[in-house]
Amino acid sequence: MTETDTTAHVDWRHWQATWDRQQEWYLPDREERFTVMLDAVEALVGPEPKVLDLACGTGSVSDRLLRRFPKATATGVDLDPALLTIARGYFAADSRVEFVRADLRDPRWRDALPHREYDAVLTSTALHWLPEDDLRTLYGQIADVVRDGGILLNADHMPDESTPRINEAVNAFQQARREREKAAGAQDWAEWWAAAAADPVLAEPTAERFRIFGNPAEGDHADDQAKPAAWHAEALRAAGFAEARTVWASPTDAMVLALK
Repeated sequence: MTETDTTAHVDWRHWQATWDRQQEWYLPDREERFTVMLDAVEALVGPEPKVLDLACGTGSVSDRLLRRFPKATATGVDLDPALLTIARGYFAADSRVEFVRADLRDPRWRDALPHREYDAVLTSTALHWLPEDDLRTLYGQIADVVRDGGILLNADHMPDESTPRINEAVNAFQQARREREKAAGAQDWAEWWAAAAADPVLAEPTAERFRIFGNPAEGDHADDQAKPAAWHAEALRAAGFAEARTVWASPTDAMVLALK
């Protein structure tokens, strides 16, 4: 049996669904932020946008984009070979979306894109791992591919260290919620990746993923570089966007909208 025959029988919807559930264990308001994100897309660039799904993972943003806007198109960009394998399998029959593999730290990553400009660049819970200087550079590169009048929306961990008592209470509340859900069978980040590593089709791309990013069981996913929303708004204006501000926030996360 060929690799194509093998992947054709994979339940890609299962992998997409388990990824969503695992992410929701950390982010219970994840769907709310997606709704606000797509509201902003429709308000500012209309219901038929050409979208760059940046650090797309399994294509969660593109999935919701295309369900809401049937005439939209999307380009997903990521470095992770395992998540891209799932994305390509899940969207295999959908000509509105394509995926390219590129490292956002490579100054030539834009060369892999099929289009010179996009109406909107969308990214969710993905860029907090970049150091400050790298993220500022990336924002400038993104500004170069957003058309005039186009937008960037970045929803991510954006902590506010000026409220330590609030933060402590929220963190305790969220930890207690996660423990209850874990006791009821919820899957965390490391467990999801362990399941992917054990799958016959995903084992090889997952092993490659571990070589690039590290093994989640050994602590590959730190948020200590996350910046507050005000920092992102300032960095986006400095990168060439005309306007930038927070358009959604939770006690731990936020979403910044920038208009070119």
